[in-house]
Amino acid sequence: MTSIKMIEQQLSAAVRAAIEALYNHTVAPEQTALQKTKKEFEGHLTLVVFPFLRISRKSPEETAREIGQYLREHEPAVADFNVIKGFLNLTIAGSRWVEALGAIHADDAFGTRPITAESPLVMVEYSSPNTNKPLHLGHVRNNLLGYSLSRILEANGNRVVKTNIVNDRGIHICKSMLAWKKWGEGATPESTGKKGDHLVGDFYVLFDKHYREELRTLEATGLTREEAEAQSPLMAEAREMLRRWEAGDEEVRALWATMNSWVYAGFDETYRRLGVGFDKIYYESQTYLEGRDKVLEGLSRGLFYRRPDGSVWADLTADGLDEKLLLRADGTSVYMTQDIGTAKLRYDDYPIDRMIYVVGNEQNYHFQVLSLLLDKLGFAFGRGLIHFSYGMVELPEGKMKSREGTVVDADDLMDEMIATARDISNELGKLDGLSREEADDIIRIIGLGSLKYFILKVDPRKNMTFNPKESIDFNGNTGSFIQYTYARIRSVLRKAAEQGLTVPATLPADTPINVKEQALVQSLADFSDVVREAGETYSPACIANYTYDLVREFNQFYHDYSILGEADERVRALRLTLSAETAKVILTAMSLLGIEMPERM
Repeated sequence: MTSIKMIEQQLSAAVRAAIEALYNHTVAPEQTALQKTKKEFEGHLTLVVFPFLRISRKSPEETAREIGQYLREHEPAVADFNVIKGFLNLTIAGSRWVEALGAIHADDAFGTRPITAESPLVMVEYSSPNTNKPLHLGHVRNNLLGYSLSRILEANGNRVVKTNIVNDRGIHICKSMLAWKKWGEGATPESTGKKGDHLVGDFYVLFDKHYREELRTLEATGLTREEAEAQSPLMAEAREMLRRWEAGDEEVRALWATMNSWVYAGFDETYRRLGVGFDKIYYESQTYLEGRDKVLEGLSRGLFYRRPDGSVWADLTADGLDEKLLLRADGTSVYMTQDIGTAKLRYDDYPIDRMIYVVGNEQNYHFQVLSLLLDKLGFAFGRGLIHFSYGMVELPEGKMKSREGTVVDADDLMDEMIATARDISNELGKLDGLSREEADDIIRIIGLGSLKYFILKVDPRKNMTFNPKESIDFNGNTGSFIQYTYARIRSVLRKAAEQGLTVPATLPADTPINVKEQALVQSLADFSDVVREAGETYSPACIANYTYDLVREFNQFYHDYSILGEADERVRALRLTLSAETAKVILTAMSLLGIEMPERM
């Protein structure tokens, strides 16, 4: 427990003592909870006195004033108070803020909780790419949210397993394979100089181009769009390739393995660059049969039923949902079947306490159904599975379309962010005096940090528009603004060391501390609560926006007060400690978002 929490509990107890002394009445602890005083008012913590008016039988102002006077006389932690209608704003004694700063300084892991062997085991699934195209902007949001959520859950004392399910089978994969066979002329990543996932994605787009031409030709003969689709020779070839794949055809399987290997190499490069990773990767080609077996097991237990055409269904109408297809008439699997199989393999591999799926909000109904089915099949985490449902990410120009090749590729996006960071940094002279190698690394950190922060600062439940040009601004609510402040603090600490000044191990209780410094300590102390809230609400945005507010608070302090030039040694030591602890909290917070911090800018 932080010293600030201890102060809040101490003051809450003192308020109860005041009410008993003043009005001869006992109240419960939850009735005397304190809240942070609003910035426009003087004070640190606020007590709402309206619930006590029936006890005091006095006006809100008089009740607040009587309680405030009692606290000032009997509670050393209270230095002063003021009353705004029914709100009692308490000013905490400066010595307590010095003590709080010392507690933060003494805790290297401040804001996080330890992980033990008894900690809950949480599995987080994210990314879920298809092997017929490279990762795009939508995947970027998914990966950043999933990875950050995993870090935040760990910071809240959970053991976390990060997993990925790769969609490596189905008609969409066969489209790329067929296009390569027809028009690829033996192209490989090596022969073309292209990343493997880009090369395979090009063939997916090429298939769609020829397919659309074919449909136009068929429609020109008088067929409707539906009739043309049904009679398309190209689509018939793709379906036949899928049938051969499911039958284990050696030629098809060999081509599938080769092209997937190209894609995996490309994915790995993108993941490394984006700074995300996984503890375990599952593949649908290995899970769909497991799912089919679990569905057939459920059928034998009377959980599901078979229709006359041979298809297997789950009737969930009693649960307020619909009927759900689980196996087609030909015995092949659907996505739901594959998810059941993946869940079975995961439960075999890990004793999961909680399962979190990071998937877009267009799949909300799918996960309602999956939760019910897993519960019926006996998976302990089924009923309580969590669908981390996030909104779509678009560009200023609108939605992206994979088949038409109009998506924003993740690799191209990262290249653009780094190029933009380079242009802005050069324009502002931020990297003057650095070697080319140092400058390149800092530019990479700024560019990717800006990308991550811009996406993660938005409430994940909301749709968002990503504009690369807005994401890099050294003065706004951006990753680069936070990185620049961190680098500024690190520069101050380096200069202090050069002058023989160090951050002291402890601060004397009588160290002078002004109102601005107290506000900064209070902002630092809030970090533990913010980390907990982010874990409870599954929202990296809590961390991002807290960090921005902390950085603004520090910059105001830095603007108003000298650190190294302060003559009073006690005050200088306090400000050095404040600077060091602000940097520590910024570094921890941004690491929870998967964002690197530069030591200089």
